[in-house]
Amino acid sequence: MKKKNKILARTIITSHVNADFDAIGAMLAVQKLYPDAVIIFPGSQEKSLRDFFISSMSYLFNMADPSMIDFSETTTLVIVDTRQKNRLTGVSKLLEKNGLHIEIYDHHPPMTEDIRANVDISKEYGATTTILSEILQEKQIALTPEEATVMALGIYEDTGLFTYSSTTQADFIQAGSLLSCGASLNTIASLVVKEIKAEQVTWLNELLNEMSVHRINGVDVNISTISSPSYITDLASIVQKIVRMENLDIFFAIVLMGSKIDIIARNRIPEVDVGKIMSELGGGGHAYAASTRIDNQTLPQVEMMLLDKLKNEVKSIQVAKTLMSSPAITIEPHASCKDAGKIMTRYNVNTLLVVDIKLNSYEGYITRQVVEKSLFHKLARQPVSEYMNSEIHFVSSDADVAEIELKIIEGKQRIIPVIDDSHIKGVITRTDLLNYLVQHNWEVSQTQAQVSQKQHTKKRHINNILENRLSTKTKDLLKAISTTGKDLGVNLYVVGGFVRDLLLDREIEDIDIVVEGDGIEFAKFFAKHQGCRVNIHKKFGTAVIVFPDNFKVDVVSARLEYYATPAALPIVEKSSIKKDLARRDFTINTLALSLNQDSFGTLIDYFGANRDLKDKTIRTLHNLSFVEDPTRVFRAIKFANRFGFNIGKVTSTLIKNAVKIDCFKHLSGLRVLSELKQILGEENPIPAIHTMESYGLEKVLNSQLLITPTTYALFESVNKTLTWHDLLYLDEEYPRWAVYFMALLNRCSYQVCEQICHRLMIPEKEKRLLLGKRYKAENRLNLIESSYPLTRQELYWGLINFKTECILYMMALTKDEAIRKAISNFYTRHRYIKPILCGKDLLVLGIKPGPVYTKILNLILNEKLDNKLETRKKEILFATQYARENKLID
Repeated sequence: MKKKNKILARTIITSHVNADFDAIGAMLAVQKLYPDAVIIFPGSQEKSLRDFFISSMSYLFNMADPSMIDFSETTTLVIVDTRQKNRLTGVSKLLEKNGLHIEIYDHHPPMTEDIRANVDISKEYGATTTILSEILQEKQIALTPEEATVMALGIYEDTGLFTYSSTTQADFIQAGSLLSCGASLNTIASLVVKEIKAEQVTWLNELLNEMSVHRINGVDVNISTISSPSYITDLASIVQKIVRMENLDIFFAIVLMGSKIDIIARNRIPEVDVGKIMSELGGGGHAYAASTRIDNQTLPQVEMMLLDKLKNEVKSIQVAKTLMSSPAITIEPHASCKDAGKIMTRYNVNTLLVVDIKLNSYEGYITRQVVEKSLFHKLARQPVSEYMNSEIHFVSSDADVAEIELKIIEGKQRIIPVIDDSHIKGVITRTDLLNYLVQHNWEVSQTQAQVSQKQHTKKRHINNILENRLSTKTKDLLKAISTTGKDLGVNLYVVGGFVRDLLLDREIEDIDIVVEGDGIEFAKFFAKHQGCRVNIHKKFGTAVIVFPDNFKVDVVSARLEYYATPAALPIVEKSSIKKDLARRDFTINTLALSLNQDSFGTLIDYFGANRDLKDKTIRTLHNLSFVEDPTRVFRAIKFANRFGFNIGKVTSTLIKNAVKIDCFKHLSGLRVLSELKQILGEENPIPAIHTMESYGLEKVLNSQLLITPTTYALFESVNKTLTWHDLLYLDEEYPRWAVYFMALLNRCSYQVCEQICHRLMIPEKEKRLLLGKRYKAENRLNLIESSYPLTRQELYWGLINFKTECILYMMALTKDEAIRKAISNFYTRHRYIKPILCGKDLLVLGIKPGPVYTKILNLILNEKLDNKLETRKKEILFATQYARENKLID
């Protein structure tokens, strides 16, 4: 029955997803060649095109939904404006059909993954519609004014009103021909010459504000990275306006919309082919305009991926410091071949430099092929010095390509180090050089200009913010650190939470300094000259400078980390500031502030942290972040709750995946406990607890742990109670986190509570609080509730032995407002009531020392709780009378 309702179509016409006016015009033109054909309209996200197509011109097209077409009799498929299978929709099964005749009409350059067609008419015109307009003209096929308008729209839009570098003479000729057929310039102008709308101005300004210039192989590449919770209409036209306004040669807009990332590329120079770059990222286009869409990646990943592509594609002359990889991965001569294999696997390299660290001497190199053969021949324990290549060649960091080529190719070297003043700066591999030579068609005899490549980063000066938001003490401290850095000749940066909180205008609690060099030596030098103490942790290359007033500054050498196994603690090695920041948990924590005297107060942002602060979004730097360190899941929730931020969609998906594959099973309980304490110690952790439960993270503690509406009601009561307590401004510290933790365990069985304490490796003292003391508090509250009302004496002696956290827990737990008030009166007033007399006073009265002292003083206390014995004299009379009545004195 369903099959009878389907449309039989011998010829199908289609184009790429998110079709533009050129695709629409080209499909209409093909329909003129095949009047009985059925068009599969792939859809578009550009609102102006959808509105025009649906409301004005859809009657011109013989369209059908792919699900309503019977492809059994289809013999011909015509594809316009693309050759790439992954850009088509609804025809994947049809493409597999044997004997299918395929025709392609396209103006994009050919790619290796293109669909093979029986007829392929492709010309590098400004628009595909131009090609088909020529064919219709040759065949003398007449067009109505409406059809001519649709086709002209395609040419006008895809040539940027004849301003794009890809525009050809043929585009002008065919546009003129279509105008002679009655194409409406008014309609074209209303759709192509778009007036910018208010909401688009916002995004235009956002792109301008986030624009950074990257000097890649001597060419300035402009990149803007922004995010939007919803789709941005006419993004391509906004990008084009920016190119015109700023007169940019190359511009890439990287835009996260929802969970997908779009890249729109525009280019005016021959050194760059954005079509090729976008096609390698799964999109398409031509040399001067292209785009792509990427799923399941973070913005920093996509930006770094794009920069990697640009480094390979932008044509220029490079020098050694641009070609080299840094830091060099090395091994000592006496290390075993087995160790060499492990290092190669860990860092994913094929060659290691052999360096004698004691002598600071480069000895040679060893390759993966040699190592694997040594392992095959059971020589795993042999030192690498036995099998390394000891023919030594190296270059300095300012070497040109000709020198590098001479030493690698003629010297038959797999790898050469870049060495300045006996210090290895990095390495250049044969692959690095060959890739360069292939891309640039290099000839050694050529004269070269050495072009250095600047670091790709977003920088801006924030001295005004430093001046306005930091205390004089903090500013003076940073300047003193800067001066010490100059004296020692090292680069210094204040990083992480300090910079993040500075930009958020929050109270700054910690100062973390990163040293590009030896952080421990810097800390020792600074402490010696500032009269401070220093605590050193050699394993992690860190130190803590402790000032006389106990203020602390953390110092660390710039480092990289790798994880031997998932959830393990990281293994640390020295590195550069960029790699140090790249190891951090979230983009918002990757900001650095230069303390170097020539750039003091310069904000450095490699990974879009400033953008994410503006977007109020928590995002990871890479997709294995939570696998390597699952505690980052808890930190993401903590930061989101603390700052009122959202967790990015991709990051949220990664958290769900980490929970699904149980990344937490090998995670130390103490590390989980540490993160939980921080979350529960926040001013209001309830939203964070909700978020944790939404991801199923309570099951990390125990599979039987349930957080019910009753639990949340208790959390709310705890929050109100702690807020009340904080407003008392008492100079008493208590473990805030513990009150929430006791509430979490309130309805758990003793066995489950024991298991949770065991899983989290909770120290014995804290375990006694969460189990024994909590149970005592609950029982005491039950007793109070069942016996209420109580006298002050009864309440006092019932509560006096409980610490602050247990008192607050009982106040939160009770549902009786009168009891809550009574406990609060005890806490704020009655617990402070003490006898004026002491043991010495009783001795003066002639009472012999012993347990009776405690009894007498407690009796005095009871009287005072009842508002009696207001003076010292009355207490003496009471004690004397009691002693005489009980024959303790004569």
